[in-house]
Amino acid sequence: MPEFRLVSSSQTRSPSVTRRTAVRRLAACGLALALPLPLSAAAQVTPSSGTQSPQMAGGKPIRILVGAPAGGTTDTLARAIAQEMSQDLGQPVVVENRPGAGGNIAADLVAKSAPDGSTLLMSFTSHTINATLYKKLPFDPIQDFTPITLVANVPSVLVATPRLAANNVPELIRLARSEPGKLNFAIGSVGSSLHMAGDMFKMMTGTYIVNIPYKGTAPALTDVLGGQCDLMFASTINVLPHVRAGKLKVLGVTSPAPLPQFPGAAPIGATVKGFESSAWFGLFGPAGMPAEVTQALYQSARKGLETPAVRKRLENDGAQPMGTPPDAFAAFVKQDVKRWAGVVKYSGASPE
Repeated sequence: MPEFRLVSSSQTRSPSVTRRTAVRRLAACGLALALPLPLSAAAQVTPSSGTQSPQMAGGKPIRILVGAPAGGTTDTLARAIAQEMSQDLGQPVVVENRPGAGGNIAADLVAKSAPDGSTLLMSFTSHTINATLYKKLPFDPIQDFTPITLVANVPSVLVATPRLAANNVPELIRLARSEPGKLNFAIGSVGSSLHMAGDMFKMMTGTYIVNIPYKGTAPALTDVLGGQCDLMFASTINVLPHVRAGKLKVLGVTSPAPLPQFPGAAPIGATVKGFESSAWFGLFGPAGMPAEVTQALYQSARKGLETPAVRKRLENDGAQPMGTPPDAFAAFVKQDVKRWAGVVKYSGASPE
């Protein structure tokens, strides 16, 4: 496979369509990252057969705040983990949805909470993207939190309308370079990992593909299915039925290895060296949590991820259970902030 180098954005700008226009269109959408997964949004978790694990926060209920709407991937993961943690710790673990501002509302509440293990955050990739996307945040995404564990990764795929005259990533790059500004990406939510995956692809390949913003993943996907838009980075969960039905074609996957759900689709990184992107979901507490509290919460969450029922549920939905230790998760968060900073600046995107 040929290798592609980083090309300055000034070398790829189309004379007919400016990035400024695209950025204005991007700014018309709000931040979100919610992938539909089946789970009752009204359920609260209560303890059942607890073990001898030490009680957190004096035994009072533990809250897991979710900065995304009920029913999405973040919410589903939080509820699955809460159920298992409640049984393991022998005390109530409840999930509260506080959506808005790309997860910043929930994050701010947790950052300002007492570091006793009673208030936690189930966050997602926007936690590190927002560090650059927002010029001013009421908290520091690194300093104001205690990373507990990386819960799961969800790879995404690059899909196209069947009419597109490209069937894989090398063909797409050649097509995009031959006609700068003619192709377009459907963007479901500004500032999401899927939005940034598209801009990282353009940045690393030196191509100019126009971003078309939508108010959510569903309308964006509808227009790709209908042929009104050419391309889209999307979660495996959202596109798998359409790919199997022949309504979309997969050009590549964002994971470093092929995905079994999409046989024949090569990793984008096999052509664009260094390209890798996935949505991640992790559990945090406020800064200053005692090490023994952090470790107890980590062990409880890890046990939950290791249960066959939880693993099967996540894997069936295209998620990869992780259970990363606190120190390794902390290092990952710092690196992810740096990784997305250049892409966010390149995109020129900003929240409303």
